[in-house]
This record gives sequence, structure tokens and C-alpha cells, in this order.
Amino acid sequence: MELIVDLHLHSHYSRATSPNMNLESIYSWGKIKGINIIGTGDFTHPSWFLEIEQKLEPAEPGLFKLKEKYSKNLDKNLPESIRNNLMRFILTVEISNIYKRHDKVRRVHNVVVVPSLKAASFINAKLDTIGNLKSDGRPILGLDSEDLLKITLESSEESMFIPAHIWTPWFAMFGSKSGFDSVEEAFGKNAKYIKAVETGLSSDPFMNWRLSQLDRFTLVSNSDAHSARKLGREASILNCDLSYSQIADAINTGDERFVGTIEFFPQEGKYHYSGHSKCGVVMSPEESAEVNHKCPKCGKELVLGVDHRISELADRPHDFRPNKHKRVDYIVPLAEILAEVNSVKSSTAKTVESKFNQLIAALGDEFSILRNSNIKKIAQAGNQKTAEAISKMRNQDVYIEPGYDGVYGVVKIFKPGQHVQSDKQMSLLS
Repeated sequence: MELIVDLHLHSHYSRATSPNMNLESIYSWGKIKGINIIGTGDFTHPSWFLEIEQKLEPAEPGLFKLKEKYSKNLDKNLPESIRNNLMRFILTVEISNIYKRHDKVRRVHNVVVVPSLKAASFINAKLDTIGNLKSDGRPILGLDSEDLLKITLESSEESMFIPAHIWTPWFAMFGSKSGFDSVEEAFGKNAKYIKAVETGLSSDPFMNWRLSQLDRFTLVSNSDAHSARKLGREASILNCDLSYSQIADAINTGDERFVGTIEFFPQEGKYHYSGHSKCGVVMSPEESAEVNHKCPKCGKELVLGVDHRISELADRPHDFRPNKHKRVDYIVPLAEILAEVNSVKSSTAKTVESKFNQLIAALGDEFSILRNSNIKKIAQAGNQKTAEAISKMRNQDVYIEPGYDGVYGVVKIFKPGQHVQSDKQMSLLS
């Protein structure tokens, strides 16, 4: 069965996270989005772990579901079109490792996924002796990533360790500010236990396939959501049985059960290009090289973006494409599309919310609308302009201004001055 999986997110106990990021909200928005397997995030935080124990119960092996006394009332408030959508939880946490290796301070984020509360408790007990787990849902620990990997492996033979958003400049395995140049450099002899890496919002699989050293890894995508509305902005697509072991094995092997990923347009990521946000300077790798990676306005060092860093380590050309590769679906969130077609500045405006709910009630969850729904049916349930916008998105016919130095990029469906197709033209779309 097809499963949409989002393993990396945060609870309301993490810094800069919505206070509404609780299990009930994650459950409801998971169904709205069309995500089937969602990470709990933050299982190392004592209070969040207690909520997990109180509100979730075992479902299929290694998976959990929201207890009926909570889910029943939530489902009543959801449209019938999505009420029966499958939604399961899996135990996950992101950990910030800050440590010194090879005379350099390293700042690396890693995602840990475990098959049981027992395994999570084992990790929590170990980490509690190293740092303060109460201070943040994503704990900051003075622990080498390789040592965290060892603890993860000790917790259960089925536990997974996934280096997070591996190209982010400040906090990632390959980050330009504090990372490494290879997985082996980061994890030593234990690198063989790393089976998957998370590409992050500012890169996509095609960019990562430029590095032959990554050929043996499954490239996963997750949302890293700090609010429920951001769930699934990236995700992975699996086709396997409903159990932790099947999901883990599909990810670890990268075989035919791992179908592919749902992606942000990578240029929208806030570290795609190099730049200096204080001066409003944004540059491609080529442009940055021309100024010796210095800001032309103030002379300070540019924050080197993901595209630049990949070019540094890549051993394949920019236009490299594998002969055979996993599926890559690019999306723009439905609320952002509706804001654009209705000329509304905010994707959370009442007009957008109303039209969003109308489409969900008529056609089902958001991923179904963005990826699979018939264009004519979208036009019937919404309007011609919305249908055209989704058609353009599926064809990757979008207008993009790349992000840089912590500033999100801009992705628009319609270029400035571009007109909507006529009804007659739209009738030719399938």
C-alpha cells in the first residue's frame, strides 16, 4: 500500500514552534494533508514523552495511533472525504549535536527513529546523563554524532539514524559552516550503519545524485515542521506493508518499496543560494566565486548556500541525471496556491481557508489534490484558475526567486503579468 511518510517534525516543547503543535493537531492535519505515517518528534523531552504515553496506543507493530477518546471527537470535525484516512505515529526525535572533531567545532542535527517506547526510554536514559533534556524538544548536546549513533544502535537493532537536512550551512553533516566533507569523516568506521540521509528543503534528490559518495544512501525527505500547517511540505513515498519493520526496511534498503519523495522546489529553501541577508545580496555559486565569496556591499563573508556546497563536493556535472531514479514530485502547498490565485497576501487568510476547506471536502486530502486529482474535477470543485495553477505546478512551470542566508525563496505559479487560460483552453486539460 502507498504510504506518505513524514518523520521529522517538532512538538510544542521545541523552540520557535507553534503552541498548537500537539498530538491532536498533528493527527487532524495529518489527515487533512494526506500523510499516513507521522513522526512524534521530540521523544527525548520528558513532558512530551509523557503525552505520547498518555495519548497514543499501539497499533500495527512498531506504530501508534491516537486513542479513540481523543480521535473520535477530532474526526467529527473533519470532512467526510478525509475522516477515514489512515494516520499512524512513529517515535522520532531530532537532536542537535555540538562537539569538536579534527580541531573544528561541529554542529550537526540528526534524526533518530525507534520501534518502541522501550527503545526510546533507553535513549532518553543515556542522554539524560549527558545534557538537559527538559530545556528543548530538540535537545542540544555536547555529544559527538558518532557516539549518538552508537547509542541509537544499542537501543534496538531496528532503530534508524538519519543525518538531518545534510546541507544546511550551520547545522548539518555537510554544512559549509561546521560540517564534514564525507559521511566517513563524520562517522568513522560506523558510517556503514548510516543507510539514509535527509536532503532538506534547500536541495532535492537530483542535486544530491551529483555526489557518487551518496549513491549507497536512500534520500529521504521530511517537513521539519514547527507548525501543523507545515506538515508534509516535504515527505517520502513508500509502497509497503503497514509496520515499523517494513517502513524501516524500505528506507534502509532503498529498494522498490521506497518509491520516492515529495519535494519543496529547492530554490524556495532558505539556504539554496549564497548571500548576505543584511545587505539583500543573493548569488549563484558562479556569481559568488566572482567576488571571492565576499559581500559586494559590506565586504563580509557570504553565507555559502547549499547549491554552492554541493558543487564543492560533487564529482558529477550540474546537469547529471541517473539513468534510473526514484520518483520526485514537486509541490507548492495548496493554501499558497489559493492565496496566489485569489490575490490574497496571506495563505492563512479567511478567504483562503474557506476555499481550502471547500476543495478538501469535495476532493479529499491535500496531497491527493496536488498530485492526483483530475484537473477538470478540481475546476468543478474550485475554479478554472485554481485548476490551471495546479496543472502548471505539476509541470514544474513556476516562477522562482531563490532563497539565501536564512531568507526563504519565492515560488509563484504565475509570472508577473501572466494571464489565466481561457475556459476553452482549460477544457483541453485532463
